Amino acid sequence: MHGSLMLDIAGTWLTAEDRQLLRQPQVGGLILFSRNIEDPRQVRELSAAIRAVRPDLLLAVDQEGGRVQRLRQGFVRLPAMRALADNPNAEMLAEQCGWIMATEVLAVGLDLSFAPVLDLDHQRSAVVGSRAFEGDAQRASLLAGAFIRGMNAAGMAACGKHFPGHGWAEADSHVAIPVDERSLEDIRATDLLPFRQLSRQLAAVMPAHVIYPQVDAGPAGFSRRWLQDILRGELGFGGVIFSDDLSMAGAHVVGDAASRI
Repeated sequence: MHGSLMLDIAGTWLTAEDRQLLRQPQVGGLILFSRNIEDPRQVRELSAAIRAVRPDLLLAVDQEGGRVQRLRQGFVRLPAMRALADNPNAEMLAEQCGWIMATEVLAVGLDLSFAPVLDLDHQRSAVVGSRAFEGDAQRASLLAGAFIRGMNAAGMAACGKHFPGHGWAEADSHVAIPVDERSLEDIRATDLLPFRQLSRQLAAVMPAHVIYPQVDAGPAGFSRRWLQDILRGELGFGGVIFSDDLSMAGAHVVGDAASRI
């Protein structure tokens, strides 16, 4: 899937135009959003229709729990991950949530949920907030690791996001370009820890549409410094790097730079 595109479609079934687009060789995957989803049966039928056109496509969805849960009607409503942290059985619950989430996503014919969130809850970012497991890096790593074990037990690979950490920058990257002014040393000591500790358990990583000006001038998702030097080199990550949604404001500064990473 090197350099391939992950597309989305408009509705709950495939149009002739969708089928034509999915046949293009540069398309490697398709992500479903809420507008594409009615109930489990419809998603299964849509998945089957997509695979009839392209059996090799990677089919993905954002199914984290809490407010980021695209599959809702007819699916288990998972808690926000932050709600697990205060429970004495938090680690076991995180593993069970990972297993339930992955089992349900796989059962409707999809391959991957972009989960877990490895951002830290610094009580600053409205876009992260309760999607994070914890504010403490060690505890976030522990609980996210348990969630990944559950996903893996169900047969799903994990995608950690949003590298190197979206929990400090305050703007929402869907509408603005968030900036995190901290030094690389500060980020290494906190937000980078879950990615470092779990890098061997992650099949994929999704970078943040955040600019860390003390490290690089561009957003992390298009930065050789972040992706090649730090993620690949320093953390030894050998898996897939997914760009976050290129229609988001944070991606607009880069145009076609994605093809060069």
